[in-house]
Amino acid sequence: MFKRTHMALMLAGILAVLPIAACSTDGADGNKTDTTADAKKKLEVSMTILDRGQVASDEGTYESNRVTKYINEKSGVTVQWVPIVRTQSTQKMNTLIAAGEAPDILWEFGRDYMSTLKDQGAIQPIDDYIEKYSTSYKNYLKAHPELKPYTMFDGKTYMATSARGIDAIANHGMWIRQDWLDKLGLKTPTTMDELMTVMRAFKDKDPDGNGKNDTLGAAFNFNYTGIMQALFAAHSGLWYLENDKMVKGNFTDRYTDVLAQLKIMFDEALVDKEYITDKNFQKERQLLVTGKAGVYFASWNIGAEYRELKQNVPDAKLVPLEPVSTKYGKFGLFQEPPANRLIVFNKNMKDPEAAVKLLDWLVDKNWFDVRFGQEGVHYKLVDGVPQAIDAEKNKKELQYAPEYAVLDQYSPKPEDFVIMAAQDPISQEYAKVQGESLKVAMKNKFRRDIPFNPTFPELSETATAFTPLAEEIETKVITGGNQYQAQWGIEQLRKEWKRLGGDNADKLAQQWYEKNVKGK
Repeated sequence: MFKRTHMALMLAGILAVLPIAACSTDGADGNKTDTTADAKKKLEVSMTILDRGQVASDEGTYESNRVTKYINEKSGVTVQWVPIVRTQSTQKMNTLIAAGEAPDILWEFGRDYMSTLKDQGAIQPIDDYIEKYSTSYKNYLKAHPELKPYTMFDGKTYMATSARGIDAIANHGMWIRQDWLDKLGLKTPTTMDELMTVMRAFKDKDPDGNGKNDTLGAAFNFNYTGIMQALFAAHSGLWYLENDKMVKGNFTDRYTDVLAQLKIMFDEALVDKEYITDKNFQKERQLLVTGKAGVYFASWNIGAEYRELKQNVPDAKLVPLEPVSTKYGKFGLFQEPPANRLIVFNKNMKDPEAAVKLLDWLVDKNWFDVRFGQEGVHYKLVDGVPQAIDAEKNKKELQYAPEYAVLDQYSPKPEDFVIMAAQDPISQEYAKVQGESLKVAMKNKFRRDIPFNPTFPELSETATAFTPLAEEIETKVITGGNQYQAQWGIEQLRKEWKRLGGDNADKLAQQWYEKNVKGK
């Protein structure tokens, strides 16, 4: 894990490393810094990278930028990166696999998806490769035995992973304009009913004081529906135990309330009604950063949005909002399981040695310089913690960099953020808020009844067929007015699931639970 004492040791190796900025050749010969016997063999591998649209044009592309050049130069492995748009990641990977064009290494965060790839025969076990080629990652796994169950199917290891730091276990976050609450004389909401009252006031009572009816109760990113589901303990992607019986999240009675809540917020125009077609949530983001939204359903860490809001509306005071309770209780915001990125090997991989060598290189200590850049240029060490020198420079040159550290040992403490942040006023202000946001995100236990979802082919097939139908039904409920109520929606969801073979999937899920989870 990321500790200050450990940091100083790791940096000893980094000091001898050439600056990232000095790496000027794309796809440099990875062998030239390798003095081992393996230097005679040219190690090459291709790998997916999630494209979140964060590489500035003068930085290059997700295929070629200062970070990719650095990795190729220093790792001893030449990596060809294959960008996958974040919001369409599994669809894009499916397309590449079907066409026989998938890269050697693929990764995502969802174990369910990796199970599907395993069932399709698209990926392969990696136990023998780790045993034969690995040193650092093999030792890392011995130090983190808690990760083992998340990496295996049918008694074999299919996935490589590293442990999430607390900042990566925390995921969703809720934010609220404290200055708007103060202006309107409102208290911080603690229940869903109170939250609705506050959002109605934000919409109707001109909290920005411009005399126009141009504010909204809330804006959000792609976590919006997931946050609502978490508040009601009815996450569509999870299974729950109801009287010791396995029930998929969107078939619980609580999910009716999720649909009803989303419908009310749409019907009352507490949110922008065009969000249904705003697939990349850029308009939603603009509503926040231009000071037109009072609540932000998003992530616990929103540094870029916070900075833009303060630049546009200097007097804005955006603070983390603790998850509100519902009639079912208080369940907290979504928190991830301990395994981070799940990395799999294409069944047609040509050189597994190259893949393992790259993972070894990253997990050992090099994840740090991939993530944080060059000492003296991007950061300076303060109490063993990397402190940003220039926030704007780092935003441009390193915002996308952590994506490439697919294995890492990063786990900051909330108090580290103030040290790590640049010294400009906005950066220091956000660092304090960021630390508080992390504490708030982890304060309330997220309801996760079983450690990970059941996986078997019948479930994957049923769920794949069901997902687009569910989206269609839920959109009707949310946007369809009085004709489509939440109760109708939940009945339709259950009906479609049953029609697609859901009863059998539920039965098999129960058997899986009895065998793999209950009593263990």
